[in-house]
Amino acid sequence: MFVPTQFSMLWLRQIRKLDGIPSVKFHCVRHTHASALIAASLDVVNVSKRLGHASPTITLNVYAYLFSNKGDDGAAQTIEAAIGGKL
Repeated sequence: MFVPTQFSMLWLRQIRKLDGIPSVKFHCVRHTHASALIAASLDVVNVSKRLGHASPTITLNVYAYLFSNKGDDGAAQTIEAAIGGKL
């Protein structure tokens, strides 16, 4: 079983062997994975589980800026649509 530092070193060694692939740290791949899940509108709880975070709060602390922020206008429109536009 690999510890994280061993895995990271193995990852970089393997990446360097591949022609034309930039030397990217494995942790960057993790961030890319999280960003892709958020862009696909996966909820924070499931993103957190995929990343192995102890709590969705950790995920939000790191990735809050990527989650859609409709603001108050978006919230009002969502509620209006949910109740059939009878506001």
